[in-house]
Amino acid sequence: MSAVVVVESPAKSKTIEKYLGKGYKVLASYGHVRAFPKKDGSVDPENNFALKYQVIEDKEKRISAIQKALKRADTLILASDLDREGEAIAWHVADELKSRGALEGKKIQRITFNEITKKAINAAMANPLQINMPLVDAQQARSALDYLVGFTLSPLLWRKIRGGLSAGRVQSVALRLICEREQHIRDFKPKEYWTIEATCEAKNGDFESHLHIMDGEKLSKFSLSNGVSARAAARLVEQGDFTISEIQKKQARQHPAAPFITSSLQMDASRKLGFTARKTMQIAQKLYEGIEVDGEPVGLITYMRTDSIALSDDALSDMRSYISSQWGNDYLPAKPRVFKSKSKNAQEAHEAIRPTSIARTPNAMRSILDADNHKLYTLIWKRALASQMSAAILDQVRVDIVSGDLTLRATGSVLAFPGFRKLYIEGTDEPAKDDKDRLLPVMEVGDAINTQAINPKQHFTEPKPRFSEATLVKELESHGIGRPSTYASILNVLRTRDYVEMDKKRFVPTDVGEIVSRFLTTYFTDIVETNFTAEIEAQLDAVARGEQEWRPLLHDFWVPFKARVDDTMENVKRSDVTHEKTDEICTECGKPMAIKLGRYGKFLACTGYPECKQAKPLGGDGEAPEPEVSDQKCDVCGEAMFIKQGRYGKFLGCSGYPECKGIQPLEKPKDTGIACPDCGKGTFLEKKSRRGKVFYSCSKYPKCKKALWNKPIDKPCPECGAPYITEKTTKRRGTEHVCDSEVCTWIEQIEATE
Repeated sequence: MSAVVVVESPAKSKTIEKYLGKGYKVLASYGHVRAFPKKDGSVDPENNFALKYQVIEDKEKRISAIQKALKRADTLILASDLDREGEAIAWHVADELKSRGALEGKKIQRITFNEITKKAINAAMANPLQINMPLVDAQQARSALDYLVGFTLSPLLWRKIRGGLSAGRVQSVALRLICEREQHIRDFKPKEYWTIEATCEAKNGDFESHLHIMDGEKLSKFSLSNGVSARAAARLVEQGDFTISEIQKKQARQHPAAPFITSSLQMDASRKLGFTARKTMQIAQKLYEGIEVDGEPVGLITYMRTDSIALSDDALSDMRSYISSQWGNDYLPAKPRVFKSKSKNAQEAHEAIRPTSIARTPNAMRSILDADNHKLYTLIWKRALASQMSAAILDQVRVDIVSGDLTLRATGSVLAFPGFRKLYIEGTDEPAKDDKDRLLPVMEVGDAINTQAINPKQHFTEPKPRFSEATLVKELESHGIGRPSTYASILNVLRTRDYVEMDKKRFVPTDVGEIVSRFLTTYFTDIVETNFTAEIEAQLDAVARGEQEWRPLLHDFWVPFKARVDDTMENVKRSDVTHEKTDEICTECGKPMAIKLGRYGKFLACTGYPECKQAKPLGGDGEAPEPEVSDQKCDVCGEAMFIKQGRYGKFLGCSGYPECKGIQPLEKPKDTGIACPDCGKGTFLEKKSRRGKVFYSCSKYPKCKKALWNKPIDKPCPECGAPYITEKTTKRRGTEHVCDSEVCTWIEQIEATE
C-alpha cells in the first residue's frame, strides 16, 4: 500500500514518517485549511444556516501538495489531532480534496493517537476509523455561533461605543467576570475584627495559641470588633490561671490530585512557573510533537488538549513499577488510583496529560530540553507520577487550655508520612503561608500553662482578589464555559483587544473593557450570562455525542438574538451606552456632568456639549481629582499653573482656564547657551517633542523656527568655521561630530559601534 498521511503539524510529520517507513508520505496541513471568509454572509440563517468556506490563503500550497502526492498513492490517512478541532480539520481536508476530484478511487481512513510513540502510531494504523461527523458538526456549530455573534455584535459596538471593537460569545463572559470582580473590589467596605494571640509556656517548651471561648461562648470572627473590646479580652487572659483541659489527636490522610487536564495544567503552570496559558500550551505542543532523543524522534507527553483524567493501563503499570523501585512499596497504593472526571462531556477514550515514558525523568531530560520546556515537562512528570502514589499522613493535635470561662486553643500538625508529597504538592491561589509544620511540645491534660505575651491583633476583611489566569480558568471551568482548546485563546484575545490590562499578573479591566461589558450586560444579558453560555456548551456537547442536530441549535439561538440586535440598533442611543450620569454640575452652564469615554480613557464632560465644552480628567476611582498646583506662574495672566495630563503626557495649564488658555511645558527647557545662527538673538533650548524625542530649538520661537534633532556642541567647525557643530549617534556608525552647515561635509568619529 502507498498512502498519504495528513497531520496538523510539520514537527509531527517528520517523526511519524520515520515510524511508518517506506510507502508512506506524511504531510502537514499546518492547522485548519478552510475557514469562513472574513465578510458577512458566510453563515446564512435565511438558507437553513448554509455555511460557506474558502481555503485560507496561505494554505492553498498545503492542499496542493497533498493533492499532488495523492496522485501516486491509493489511500488518504487523516491523522489530525483527536479533539473536536482535529476532527474538523480532517473533514475539511477530505471535503476540499473531494471537491477537486482528488479522491476518486482512493480509500479514506481516519486514525487518532494520544501520544507520538512508535507503539501508539502502529496501534492507530492497525485500527483505522471513519471521520466522526457528529464531532465535526459540533465544531461547525461552535464556529457558526461565534461567527454570528462576532459579525452581528461588532458593528453594533462600532455604532454605539467606538470603531474597532469586537465581541465574542465566550470571551464576553470572561470579560464580564473580570469587570464584576473589579466592581466588587470598588464597592467593598472593609470590616474590622480582632483576635487575641497568646504565647504559652509548658514544661516541655513554648507554643502559640489563640482565644477561642470567652464568657463560655465560642468567639465568632466579629465577636471582637474593636480595639476596646479586644484589649479588655486580652486583660482577662493575662489575669487567668490556665490548665490543659483536653488534648485531641487524630490522623488525617491527604490524597494526591488527579493528573493534569488542559485547564489544571494551565492553572498550575501559572501558579508555579508564572507562565501564561498561551505560553503553557505552546510549550506543551512542542513536548507533544517531540524532539530528538539519542538520534530518534520522540513525543515526550500525551495530547495536551484533553478534559479526561484517565490513564492507560500501560502507563499505570510503568508508574507503579517506577514508584516501587524508587521509594519502596510504602509509597505504592494497593491498587491503581482511578479518578472520576467532573466534566459532563469528558472524553474518557482520551487520556490525561502524562509523560509518554516515566523512565524519561526530568534529570535525564535536563540536557536535552531548554529551561522553560524542562520546567513544564518536570511539572507534568511529577504530577502524573504523584497521582499514583500513597496518601500523605498528617498527625493533627488540638489542645484546649482553660481558665474559668476562657479557653485558649492551640493546633499543630506533623507530617507523619510524606507519601505523594515527597514528589509533588498542588499549587494554590491563596497567599503563601509558613510551610513548616507547627510542632507542639509534649503535654498532658491537667498541666499548668503560663501565658506570656498576650497580643491583640487587628484585622480587616478583604475583597475577593482580582482574577489571575489560573483563577479565571478555574472560574470558567466551574461554570462549564469554554473547552480545553479555548482557554488560552480567550485570555489572549482579552489582552490583545485592550479590554484588560495585567497588574501583578492579575486582570484589570480597561475603561473600554468596562463599557463594552456594561453594554453587553445591559442589552444582551443572555450572551454574557454564565448559565446561558454553559447551556450552549452543553448543547454543543450533545451534538458531538450525536444526540442533537446542530441546525436547530443555531435557529433557537439566532432568532431572539437577531431581534434584540435590531431593537438595540434602532432604539438605543450612543449616549445611553458611553455616558455615566454623575451628581456633578457644570460650573460653566449649570447642566449635569457625565463620565464619557474618550480616545485615551474616561473623562468628565458637560452634557451640554457641543454648546458647552467644559471637561476635566478623572482619577482612577472614577472621581474628578483635585488639581495639582505647581510652583510656576502663568506667563500670560500671572495666575498659578496646574499640572495637567494631556494627550502627550503632563503639562502646565493655567488655573484661570477657560478665561486664560496659557500653557507651559512641565519641565523648563534647558538652555544650551549656543547662539542661534538664523536670528542671532536667541539660544538653543533642549526640549522634548510630543512623542518624547529630544530636539533643540531657538528660544525666540515662534518668531524664529530654527530647530535641530542633533545636539549642538559649542565648538566651531574646524573645516568651514561654522559657529557650532552637532553630535549625532546612529546604530551603524556610533557617535560622530558633524558640521551643521548644509555645504560642509566635515565628520569626526567619537565612539564607534562594537
